[in-house]
Amino acid sequence: MSRGCSRTPAASRRTATSARSGTRAAALTSRTLSIAEVLPDLELPDHAGRVRRLSELVGGDPTVIQFFRGWWCPKEQAFFRRLIALQDEAEVAYSGIVSISVDAPEIAAAFRAGIGARWTFLSDSERVWLDRLVLRETTDTLNNPYLPTVLVVDPDLRIHSRYDGYWFWGRPTNEELRQDLRAVTRALRPDWEPPR
Repeated sequence: MSRGCSRTPAASRRTATSARSGTRAAALTSRTLSIAEVLPDLELPDHAGRVRRLSELVGGDPTVIQFFRGWWCPKEQAFFRRLIALQDEAEVAYSGIVSISVDAPEIAAAFRAGIGARWTFLSDSERVWLDRLVLRETTDTLNNPYLPTVLVVDPDLRIHSRYDGYWFWGRPTNEELRQDLRAVTRALRPDWEPPR
């Protein structure tokens, strides 16, 4: 188990910033993934080994993008239980979830099936994007995983909100994700107010 799964430094507490509120809990740890910036259109194999583009998975919908350490981390397993509880709502609300780790596709597929997730898992087992996104968890030199980070993005991959989850309490609650997805949906859908 990585030190990140058992002990975490004070510098990586929740750094969620919402475009809606304009407040920051702390300085962002990465300039490349700041609020209102566009997330690169990652191209990675999914849990079935098929290469996918992030923009293809997001489509025209608000999406939760989760970068996580790996299946082996108890903090990740606990957070995935939250996302599983949210997946039915996300599906009927035309919203998506995408999870990204350094786990190989076959490991991601087994973990995905084991927890009952229906969304796409992407594999950066070659660690192509880890440093480009400045998301390497530096305290775990054995696994070299992603720093746990959750983004809510617009369909154009513009970052609406960011949560740094090095400490578990830095990760978003489902209610925070609902509020973020609602704000993006309201701005995105011209028929938010029903026709009269």
